[in-house]
Amino acid sequence: MILRHSAAAVLMLTALSAAQAADITVFGTVAAKSALEQIAPAFEAASGHKVKLRIATTGELKAEIDKGATFDVAFLTAAALDELIQQGKLDGAGKVVVARTGVGVTVAKDAPKPAIGNAAEFRRTVLAARSVTYSAQGATGPTIKKIFEQLGITDAMNAKTVIISKITAPQAVAAGQAEMGFTQISEILDTPEAQLAGPLPPELQVYSTFSAAPSATTAERAAAQAFVNALAQPAAKAILKARGLEPQ
Repeated sequence: MILRHSAAAVLMLTALSAAQAADITVFGTVAAKSALEQIAPAFEAASGHKVKLRIATTGELKAEIDKGATFDVAFLTAAALDELIQQGKLDGAGKVVVARTGVGVTVAKDAPKPAIGNAAEFRRTVLAARSVTYSAQGATGPTIKKIFEQLGITDAMNAKTVIISKITAPQAVAAGQAEMGFTQISEILDTPEAQLAGPLPPELQVYSTFSAAPSATTAERAAAQAFVNALAQPAAKAILKARGLEPQ
């Protein structure tokens, strides 16, 4: 409660530039779901604007934008966001680099945490797992595939990998669809039915950076930019950090 009140107070400094209340739609990656769900109401309370969140994977949101979806702010992986800027769909002048997060390993809430402290332990653990899972649409899939290739276990892991598309890796693990899952740490912390076994070993870790920018065609440019700027304020950074995202 104190954090939320603090967020509202600090975010007000950013929001004051927008004189008229507006309704804005924010397309936010699922990796930042719980953080955005705290930041948005604090921004609303400070600014008078109303924020509608559309949460999905970066891949899903980018596909919607490519098809002409109407929105005011995008909060996506940096690579996807920069591509949309190059395509003229986002306003690069208003871009803010917000945070980064690493890939973590998730297991069922009541399961013992596996040994994954270094590359050798990680290799033994995933080879011993009955099944593993990751999303076909998220940023983690390509990372995990490269790691399996690096460790020389691609064929063995392909035989036991469950590819998911409608739910997250922690949700799949919690539902018993796989013994172990891989996704961004922030996403695991958002799923109380599963637990974070730990991050990938340092020598294997790959970070995803997230940025935000206004839509190039938003009718609410001032409000959209105010929200983007608010993501870089200390109170928002505190929320991001608490949810497994490292502010930049």
